[in-house]
Amino acid sequence: MSLKFDFNNLFSSSVGEHGVSQEDINEILPEAQKAASHLKKIISNPKARVKLNLEWAKLPEQDRADIEQIQKTGCEISKKYENVIFLGIGGSYLGLKAAQDALCLPYYNEFKSLRKKSPRIYFEGNNLDPDTLKTLLKNINPKKTFVVVISKSGETTETKAALMIVETWLKAAIGVKYGRRILAITDPQAGSLHKRVVAEQKKDPLAFRSFPLLKGVGGRFSEFNMGLLHLAIIGVNINELFCGAKEMSARCTRDDIFKNPAYMYALLHVILYRKKAKSLAVLMPFSQSLKSTADWYVQLLAESLGKKYHRNILVSADGDEEWLNDWDKIFAKGRTPISAAGTNDLHSIQQNNVEGENNKVVTFIRVENFKTDLKIPGKNDLLSGKSFSQLMRLAQEATEWALAGENRPNCTIIMPEISAFNWGALLFFFEMATAFEGELQNINAFDQPGVEGYKNYMYYKLGKPGLAKEIASEIENSPLVKKAEYIY
Repeated sequence: MSLKFDFNNLFSSSVGEHGVSQEDINEILPEAQKAASHLKKIISNPKARVKLNLEWAKLPEQDRADIEQIQKTGCEISKKYENVIFLGIGGSYLGLKAAQDALCLPYYNEFKSLRKKSPRIYFEGNNLDPDTLKTLLKNINPKKTFVVVISKSGETTETKAALMIVETWLKAAIGVKYGRRILAITDPQAGSLHKRVVAEQKKDPLAFRSFPLLKGVGGRFSEFNMGLLHLAIIGVNINELFCGAKEMSARCTRDDIFKNPAYMYALLHVILYRKKAKSLAVLMPFSQSLKSTADWYVQLLAESLGKKYHRNILVSADGDEEWLNDWDKIFAKGRTPISAAGTNDLHSIQQNNVEGENNKVVTFIRVENFKTDLKIPGKNDLLSGKSFSQLMRLAQEATEWALAGENRPNCTIIMPEISAFNWGALLFFFEMATAFEGELQNINAFDQPGVEGYKNYMYYKLGKPGLAKEIASEIENSPLVKKAEYIY
């Protein structure tokens, strides 16, 4: 069984004036058909996919020999080490964490029986809080630990700082051959981490092994690239994951928008954003295992669609496209994603969802069959004899009913079970929906210039050589101003 998309409660027939009408669809349809045609054109052109950062659309079709090599390396690491630390931030952390929580049983690290001889997995390099990394390194054995660092450039502050600490920790315990405990997933041709890999392998071919981050694949779209080694280490069948992604790809590349679930998802949400002021996107899986997937989606949507400028497409004589910011057309919009989980957050944000400002669209993920179940004992209570999975599905249905009753638009992704196949399909669905929404809004959904601001400020304060003069000048001429009277 495949994923299903139930969008009944996005229409005016269910939620009144806050929903989408047929007239709304008719109005946007020519624009949507043009967007679909453009996206199809780019994805079908290998050169354009790489140049414009849409190569993620073909990741499920990677060469089988490459996948076998990743699986082999993952199996080797899994058998040899008790702990694996992954260093990365953004998609290099969120995608891995989402996969682990979805595809491993809860409490994976805590119980050996759940790991089935696989190592404990730890995620660091995703923040600058000293407490987490110091506590971890103090309490695990470096002689039984392997490290995977994921970074395109090698210069992202959080990941670079963590690697420097971890290297020192490994070297103190293992000696000069500590580099054999480190594998880098990085740009295969450029960047400081790539240079480090080359230098270390000249000294010791077994040190700083590496796998490539593929060209044309941005971090938030890269789980099917940089996340594969992690999946191999924890024992996930990568071929099954790709089968799910391929099945969804076939559905999400249909020309008929009304038969394309990703395009319909994006189309309806854009209408609700433009015409009904639904600016908040709440993703609420009714499964604790999928909460980290909702966190991954937050980055996907926010980084892809929150943009200051519309896109200006320049087409060369031979048909190649270049996407630039249209400096004359300020966009400064984008739906704001919120991560939640049922039933936990029915006792937190649900009050606001139901009775607060009607500026949200809630997307539920409903799981039909859980990995395990519990049946409630007793005979004289209304819960007696009921299973947890039965109550979870009922709670999702009840939440949907409560929102629709208050004319709050919502929709449901129905997942038969949480498996590698279905999870791969889910990620591809969201990636394609996000790409299509970018087309509809005429923005570049595959860059993230707004992220560079804080990085540049830090680089300037740290005295990084080679910082562009215009960036340094901007920081010097617009310093942070703090008035003492406003600090209580």
